[in-house]
Amino acid sequence: MKSSETATGKPAGAPNLDHRTYYINREVSWLRFNERVLEEALDTRNPLLERAKFLSIFHSNLDEFFMVRVSGLRRQLAGGVLKKPADGMTAAEQLAEIRSRLKPALTTSSALWMNDLQPKLSEADVRVLDYDQLKKKQRKLLRKHFKSEIFPALTPLAFDPGHPFPHISNLCINLAVEVNDPQGGERFARIKVPPIFDRLLPLPSEEKADSYERLGLETSQSNHFVWIEQVIAANLDLLFPGLDVVACYPFRVTRDADFEIEEDEASDLLAAMLEVVEQRHFGSAVRLEVDNQMPESIRDILTSNLELQPYQVFALDAPLGLADVMELMRADRPELKDKPYLRTVPPVLSNGDDLFSTLRKRNVLLYHPFDSFNPVIEFINQAANDPDVLAIKQTLYRVGPNSPVVKALMQARENGKQVAAIVELKARFDEENNIGWARALERAGVHVVYGLVGLKIHSKMCLVVRREAGGIQRYVHLGTGNYNPVTARVYTDLGYFTTDPEIAADVSDLFNVLTGYSHKQEYSKLLVSPVSTRSEILSRIEREIERHKEHGDGYLAFKVNSLVDKKSIKALYRASMAGVKVDLQVRGICCLRPGVARVSENITVTSVVGRFLEHTRIFYFRNGGDEEVFLGSADLMPRNLNGRVEVTFPVEDERLRTALRDEILFLHLRDNVQARRLLPDATYERLSPGDGEEPLSSQARLCEGGRAWHLED
Repeated sequence: MKSSETATGKPAGAPNLDHRTYYINREVSWLRFNERVLEEALDTRNPLLERAKFLSIFHSNLDEFFMVRVSGLRRQLAGGVLKKPADGMTAAEQLAEIRSRLKPALTTSSALWMNDLQPKLSEADVRVLDYDQLKKKQRKLLRKHFKSEIFPALTPLAFDPGHPFPHISNLCINLAVEVNDPQGGERFARIKVPPIFDRLLPLPSEEKADSYERLGLETSQSNHFVWIEQVIAANLDLLFPGLDVVACYPFRVTRDADFEIEEDEASDLLAAMLEVVEQRHFGSAVRLEVDNQMPESIRDILTSNLELQPYQVFALDAPLGLADVMELMRADRPELKDKPYLRTVPPVLSNGDDLFSTLRKRNVLLYHPFDSFNPVIEFINQAANDPDVLAIKQTLYRVGPNSPVVKALMQARENGKQVAAIVELKARFDEENNIGWARALERAGVHVVYGLVGLKIHSKMCLVVRREAGGIQRYVHLGTGNYNPVTARVYTDLGYFTTDPEIAADVSDLFNVLTGYSHKQEYSKLLVSPVSTRSEILSRIEREIERHKEHGDGYLAFKVNSLVDKKSIKALYRASMAGVKVDLQVRGICCLRPGVARVSENITVTSVVGRFLEHTRIFYFRNGGDEEVFLGSADLMPRNLNGRVEVTFPVEDERLRTALRDEILFLHLRDNVQARRLLPDATYERLSPGDGEEPLSSQARLCEGGRAWHLED
């Protein structure tokens, strides 16, 4: 035992803030976050289809976790990397802990679907049936549909001395088929279920199908489904004529999808990213999911050829790939979904006045999805078509398909504006989409910048330069989320319009850094990663410590997605040790351990998981009443502070700052319905109203309206 530790492993003497016991492992913390997502699927207070949606999100999150985090740990293990995170766990220990924690979660997930959600959905006439539950006529119609629509797209691949083991695509459902060849004995084949098809196949309506020559959606019962792999399995005789189909079993492979490019050696970043996208299909396998009924002999064939260890195999009772139950949300059953809410537009932006004349007079704050994203799109559209607008500059990280923002930028170029778009090609899992948009923008004549060597451009900003009677005027939109109207309906994000000359000048300078060779390091009001975000936040924490020592009124409140950065955590520990009260709301990963004697007794950490994905970043410093509130794109993670271009900006408008503090930040901190509190042992407990306390779901309250940040001065 080291002299700096007691017999319990706890640090002895004065707290050593580098000691591993003060830090929660990042991967374990993420798994606990995903367990909170699963809790929403278990929560019977949520509408039935919304519970199925949360189950889908739980599994979709796991897919990405294996593709990125687990694959990264396996590379560390294989490469003998000895560097440990702040909590001290080795790569091998983390992989073992992940496996241990996942087992009960997956058991819960399977039971939830099989014994709860599926039966209750069936009672509500949203049915996901197994093939053997179908009526004879339905099977006949499905066979007809299979022959005409599915069969032509299937390619059985044999595995024998003359046929090498086939490549298994990432995250696709496959069938391992055992057949008996009268001439050659038992054979093994694999059939991939093409992802071009929906996983849940609508069932034919017996009443309507006789009047149609072939099965189509027009003959389906839209709320009744069957798993497509079961339809394929039931018709394998058509794929293997002359052979006896002995058995078939579904399986699914997850591959390493986290590829890094050597940007210094890439002469063409676009070509390099295209290669990365292609490589993702061929990364090494990191997980094999199989049906629990699959015999060991078939598992052995798969594991040996995929070069997997037994601990990388997950045998499940429920259907594989339950992320696909998200398809149930297309069922036309509004009573089984969340009640719709009205997305509002600030009165000052909906009175018919010219948007630019409004923004010259006042700053405007939007809180999506409670506020509509349309004003942001309208801002760019007006700029694209206003004859007085000279230039538009915009960062694009994840814009989604059919983007109105990108179309507006192309329209602006057609109208003769100078348009610059910084398209981050390295946005993970959006690379292909962003490559397509980058090419389209280039064809339209837009100046396209792909990013900076060694850095991802994650900042969210748009600059419009306009010629006006008094001279050149700059209009700025800054935000915490992407310029994506689809995710703006489900992510909580803040957007800010301003003509503040110092902020506008900072944004102009930063765009020059991104598009040219500027080495600008100092900014008047913006906190910019990797230059100053961490140092400026840490200096303000230290300022709060000094203030508290003198006046006893220190207070900090941060709302972020993740808290991993060790320097930031240590600064918050020092604040707590000095007596500063610290309220943190961290949706996902939190490596800070609150409530530890002598270290973090004054820190509370909560997490809100609910209808919308909490995505805002808010930093509040009381500063003895001279309050500061910052919003931004950066979480307190090394990747955001060291490896990305991020923008965190002040809201100095007193009216909006007060509304941000009281009606958004403090409202979320008071949540006692959807919030969970992080305990010292790294577990979470769900909060509930105390005696005489009213239930408060912050998201539900915001859906009701009453936007204080919309009020006139």
